[in-house]
Amino acid sequence: MAHTSDLIASDIDAYLESHEHKSLLRFITCGSVDDGKSTLIGRLLYESHLVFEDHLAALEADSRKVGTQGGDLDFALLVDGLAAEREQGITIDVAYRFFSTERRKFIVADTPGHEQYTRNMVTGASTADLAVILIDARKGVLTQTRRHSFLVSLLGIRKVVLAVNKLDMVDYSQDVHNRIEEDYRTFAAGIGITDIVAIPMSALKGDNITEPSANTPWYHGPTLIGYLETVEIADEVEFGPFRMPVQWVSRPDLDFRGFAGQIVGGSVRPGDQVRVLPSGQISTVSRIVTFDGDLDEAVAGLSVTITLTDEIDVSRGDVLAAAADPPGVADQFEAHVVWMGEHEMLPGRPYLLKLGTRTVGATITQPKYKINVNTLEHTATKTLELNEIGVCNLSLDRAVAFDPYAANRDMGGFVLIDRLTNNTVGAGLIHFALRRADNIHWQSIEVDKAAHATLKGQRPCVVWFTGLSGSGKSTIANLVEKQLHAQGRHTYLLDGDNVRHGLNKDLGFTEADRVENIRRVAEVSRLMVDAGLIVLVSFISPFRAERELARSMVADGEFLEIFVDTPLEVAEQRDPKGLYRKARLGELTNFTGIDSPYEAPERPDLHVDTTALSSEQAAERVIDLLRAHGALGT
Repeated sequence: MAHTSDLIASDIDAYLESHEHKSLLRFITCGSVDDGKSTLIGRLLYESHLVFEDHLAALEADSRKVGTQGGDLDFALLVDGLAAEREQGITIDVAYRFFSTERRKFIVADTPGHEQYTRNMVTGASTADLAVILIDARKGVLTQTRRHSFLVSLLGIRKVVLAVNKLDMVDYSQDVHNRIEEDYRTFAAGIGITDIVAIPMSALKGDNITEPSANTPWYHGPTLIGYLETVEIADEVEFGPFRMPVQWVSRPDLDFRGFAGQIVGGSVRPGDQVRVLPSGQISTVSRIVTFDGDLDEAVAGLSVTITLTDEIDVSRGDVLAAAADPPGVADQFEAHVVWMGEHEMLPGRPYLLKLGTRTVGATITQPKYKINVNTLEHTATKTLELNEIGVCNLSLDRAVAFDPYAANRDMGGFVLIDRLTNNTVGAGLIHFALRRADNIHWQSIEVDKAAHATLKGQRPCVVWFTGLSGSGKSTIANLVEKQLHAQGRHTYLLDGDNVRHGLNKDLGFTEADRVENIRRVAEVSRLMVDAGLIVLVSFISPFRAERELARSMVADGEFLEIFVDTPLEVAEQRDPKGLYRKARLGELTNFTGIDSPYEAPERPDLHVDTTALSSEQAAERVIDLLRAHGALGT
């Protein structure tokens, strides 16, 4: 192992030099619960002599206290560090460990086996080159084995070690091993995994981990370490076309302007032509600058600063690519989406999408289907819950440069972020751009919004009334429109109930349908603003994210949020439509304030307290706001 090298004592500099130039292999261990993943990694660390004396002493103590091996060393405790993991004897989080041998360096991710931690397993697999899939020899191929194998295939890992573990508990039976290998290969072929090496082993006893085991004389293949040291991982990205997302524009002085980032595909030399995407401009590489000096060539994996011969516009988030073989550019995609948020994915809700170094706005349509990762069956669904995987179409608010995930992980993998909390709620793998995006273009229209507004003598805007049912939104909005109409203003009132009789009559009151309800109304409001109208919108619109989506659809200063604030008990006492009574009786479900939440505005443009103001007074406040805003002209 690495630390036993004779060079450590005789020539430490030579040892460090040789260590620096070792290749690196990233791999994951996965499989069903209790298949021995953590034990295997603990054994690898132990056999690599990377467990210090004080850690070994602690391991011995912990093994006696909470171990599962009757006082013998429990190697899983070297990896399962969370208290909950030790108490339950399972892996919950992804644990990354480093070890090395004479021939190679390794980073291994121990991923959880439980279905409820699918998102953690996906995180660990996203950067791996190889997967070690463990199977308990007593149990054979299980549901979790199939689930994790599918995820491994989905995430582009093509090399698999089938570790038939705990063979010591079935008397090192060759028949058991062969039957499991045959079952697994049959299943794996159906999901595209064909490069499989099956190794019989006992992680606890050390059989076929670092040395061939005398207990399996019928096995003539490599040991686990022997295979991991020698397996060739074809770096297809390194030999693919040049790609570098721009992380930073470096301008230390007036004479230098470079574009810094990590190369995620191919290679580049000074004199190469590159294309800047999504703009499409072409220039030539002048220099490749690093801290240690200029390079004659830079390859995938290196972080460099590139200068160009031309002064062209390049910003963070742009991609420098081979001019003759650029990535695609699009704003609509089909993609696999792995949902990681505690709250369900809602079609039409605005999220942020981060692809490479670029972050854009995104919405997801209703999934085409979700995948039962246990059976691989495709089933219809309207949304995605935590840990579910589906195939969806995505629409972005601007075009981005991309490659399909199968061709380049970095250019085709993205994360989805909640706009309000900044939490990562999903991960995605781009399949392809939607062809329909190529057929849709903006048509130039000469009579624009400014012309409509000038003709009407007013400044168009959306006045969005939000509040609980019974708060008085529609009453106040109606009074405002009457006053504006009397003044000769051009308005239109969109009321929640009225719109549901036509445009949105196909929608129910689930959270997903409510999101789509507001999205459609926001789109209509935008069109009416383009027509020069003052648009009054009266909807409960319970979710901040959708109200923010509506605001984002119009220009700055064209959206006024009016919070019609009424305590729930007051709204329930009014109950003009008898809806609260029905909700309390269980005759209405998903009713805002009762069994569905209302997210009050945090910074409304006008806060109207209907317990202190009459409807007429509230309407006057809105008129005053419009006048101060300049919407009513002169």
